[in-house]
Amino acid sequence: MDKRPIGIFDSGVGGLTVLREVIETMPGESTVYLGDTARVPYGTKSGETVTAYAIQNAEFLISKDIKLLIVACNTATAYALCELQKRFDIPIVGVIEPGAEMAVSATRARQVGVIGTEGTIASGAYFEAIKAIDQKVVVRTRACPLFVPLAEEDWADTDVARLTARKYLLDLKQDGIDVLLLGCTHYPLLKKTISYVMGDEVELIDSAVATAAKVDRLLIEHNISAKGSGDRSHVFFVTDSPERFEEVGRKFLCSTMQTELITHESTYKPEETGKK
Repeated sequence: MDKRPIGIFDSGVGGLTVLREVIETMPGESTVYLGDTARVPYGTKSGETVTAYAIQNAEFLISKDIKLLIVACNTATAYALCELQKRFDIPIVGVIEPGAEMAVSATRARQVGVIGTEGTIASGAYFEAIKAIDQKVVVRTRACPLFVPLAEEDWADTDVARLTARKYLLDLKQDGIDVLLLGCTHYPLLKKTISYVMGDEVELIDSAVATAAKVDRLLIEHNISAKGSGDRSHVFFVTDSPERFEEVGRKFLCSTMQTELITHESTYKPEETGKK
């Protein structure tokens, strides 16, 4: 039994959808979450900058004696996961590979759509991950940058969101995909709207669900699970605006988390440039 917490970082609040799935899948585990709210969004920044930010975030969480790290940001996973795995000697999981594996497993027509931020889509990470599993799967991608502010402003189930989704997604639907991978941790909040546009014939894949399942398996494989301990905590850190994080974060966590969303010891100030 290992009571050390799982560390999770994201560029802001989107990674809370991953945290939510971790708590539901592994209720006995403690977590430490870092939202880099001072430097959000990552999706419009260069790979070099995102990697520098990711290294800083990882170093901070590792200083909290975590046993496993989840990179709960698709852009940071795309650009920085390999570098993080080289630098640190704890298990490190991103959100792209688990989502890709679930999407390939789900498709019957071998037609997969992927939506995400500009940075994630431009990186080609999901395309490469899916092709590495099955070369015959056709992958169609689309950047949907407006989905993030719609989720954060609690506009996910509005006419504005539905019009935006139609603009982004109708081409993908017409291309004949039968699986749509939500390649951003904000997007699960728009599942209802996305499903409305895509229809019942297109299955939505939530990478947060796939990531939590992979983490559960890794904890068991490495013999570092805390199952049965009964003593858990969930601590949150942000790099700026804890009040805004708490307000928006409650929408992402919903009623899953039984304890209060806390922000004690919440301010972590990274270097100004994020580069070393």
